[in-house]
Amino acid sequence: MPTGINRWVAFAAGALVLAVAAWPTADALGLADGSSAPPRPANVAANPDAWTPSPRSPGGLRGRTSGGLQGFVALASQGRIAQVDVASHLITATSIRTDAGRGVAVTPDGRKLYAADTGQYDVAAVDLPSGTVKKIPVGPYPQAVAVAPGGRSVYAAMTGGDTGQGGSDEVKVIDTGADRVTATIRVGTAPHQIAFAGDGRRAYVTHAGGVAVVDTASGEVVRRIADPDGAQGVAVTPDGGRLLVTNPRGGSTWLVDAASGKVIATIATPDEPWGVAVAPDGRRAYVARMNAGSVAVVDLASHEVVGQVAVGKQPAPVALTPDGREAWVGNLFSGSVSVVDTASGRVTATIVGGTGTKPINAAPQAIAFAPTP
Repeated sequence: MPTGINRWVAFAAGALVLAVAAWPTADALGLADGSSAPPRPANVAANPDAWTPSPRSPGGLRGRTSGGLQGFVALASQGRIAQVDVASHLITATSIRTDAGRGVAVTPDGRKLYAADTGQYDVAAVDLPSGTVKKIPVGPYPQAVAVAPGGRSVYAAMTGGDTGQGGSDEVKVIDTGADRVTATIRVGTAPHQIAFAGDGRRAYVTHAGGVAVVDTASGEVVRRIADPDGAQGVAVTPDGGRLLVTNPRGGSTWLVDAASGKVIATIATPDEPWGVAVAPDGRRAYVARMNAGSVAVVDLASHEVVGQVAVGKQPAPVALTPDGREAWVGNLFSGSVSVVDTASGRVTATIVGGTGTKPINAAPQAIAFAPTP
């Protein structure tokens, strides 16, 4: 079974095929300041048949109701971002388009969305109330995006099309006021996922060699946590004291002391653990076990797996609603999102396209929540 970007290529075949080869860095393309127009690969058009809004929802880019909570799901192989009303679990809109977008993040006020346009060389900044889109040149194949606490900046991880030696090692920093790249941070080959500490002082970026700890004030890597099994998912506890890091090849999830970078515990989560999320109260973590079709529930006090929840096929991203009542799990092969009630540990809803759709072509790769402005 392939891993890393090779795995994504397999799932994105319906919308995009990326050759795993060495690509020039963004600086070589003259994109560091966002001034040059990037090349745009000729990709296959997205399948229009999957993940359409529910006939029961009124649609519209703003979502269902003002003041309600929305979920945003990046459908990599569908070439769009789905908006979902969290209360009803209905798809309200699929108006936001991407080219095989793998990452999505929203500012805390819910007014602006950032999507990694993975099949291109840009990050799309979407003004949600108006629907206006601005493309921000960043370099080859951005993968993950994360909004810093406070919403003033966005970090974008660049795959560069190559996970081996000579591949991209860059994270681009985007100013959300001007929507342009203001800095480049070199973190390590093939950056994967990004998580911020709650106070915004540190960013944690997983990559092929481990985890880079970034001081957000200086934009410098201040610590490196080596991981020979290739770190993938990352999450930070609400108090900022600990990290959760998944190791797909090693079949484990690390609990790491944020201050020292030392591994506190190695928690067995076999079958390629991928995404990870921490509950708002900091008591439990949820780890997607890709090849098991389940989510492991980890007690962060005992460092033990205390439950398993069966979801769809090949779960990857995991995100918790702000109140911690639901864990949303994106199932790559099923093309759906499983909604897990965290109190009961049961799947209470499955979000997928309507009758006659082709859910396997959706490949939900990232999930974010935000209020409706």
